[in-house]
Amino acid sequence: MAGRLKGKIAVVTAAGQGIGRAIAEAFVAEGATVHASDIARDKLDGLARAKKAKLDILSTRAVEAYAAKVGEIDILVNVAGFVHHGTVLDTSEKDLDFSFDLNVKSMHRMIRAFLPGMLARAKAGGTSSSIVNMSSGASSIKGAANRYAYGTTKAAVIGLTKSVAIDFIRQGIRCNAICPGTVRSPSWEARVEELGRTMGGTEKALEMFVSRQPMGRVGEASEIAALAVYLASDESAFTTGTAMTIDGGWSL
Repeated sequence: MAGRLKGKIAVVTAAGQGIGRAIAEAFVAEGATVHASDIARDKLDGLARAKKAKLDILSTRAVEAYAAKVGEIDILVNVAGFVHHGTVLDTSEKDLDFSFDLNVKSMHRMIRAFLPGMLARAKAGGTSSSIVNMSSGASSIKGAANRYAYGTTKAAVIGLTKSVAIDFIRQGIRCNAICPGTVRSPSWEARVEELGRTMGGTEKALEMFVSRQPMGRVGEASEIAALAVYLASDESAFTTGTAMTIDGGWSL
């Protein structure tokens, strides 16, 4: 079914690669006008039919300027994030602050900047607007070894999502979180390679990741994008405040 997002205006962060890229491409294919951003502008090259821009989501001023330039939108997808490796004993306050800044506060900045326009557009059009936040199965859903800062911040994303959802449920705003398991992406492949150096080879590291997946494989970015399309579309008009797990059974 094509055209599920026809007439809608969407903003997607971290759209240069991985899940963000797959979501931006899927939204374009479904007829949305897509504003795709990334801290590395060159990573957006080749993303057809999208309005591309460099955006530093760690800067409140940059986010506010970007929102003013883009204007009113229907869909906001917050994808940008960082995976810190280690236990609480390996995590300095600086590490934790950075993880919160990128994984949580960036969503706060984006939502605060774009929500007024989303509210206005929802009221004028008589339809709901959708915010989709990228959380993780490694969060309040499941503990993951050596993911102290990551799991803590991704749990916070679920709390943030539910708070926005309840505060604006009667004003035409829906807010949901996607909680993926292990998904194939450039950043994941880099982690596999890094782990492989300590395990005696990339193949052994890959086997470790796959062995913990009940389905016997990792997810694909396109599968996460398909869920994002659903949450962004009017098909999910009765869905808000959820933390949707898509992890191949990892959290069972």
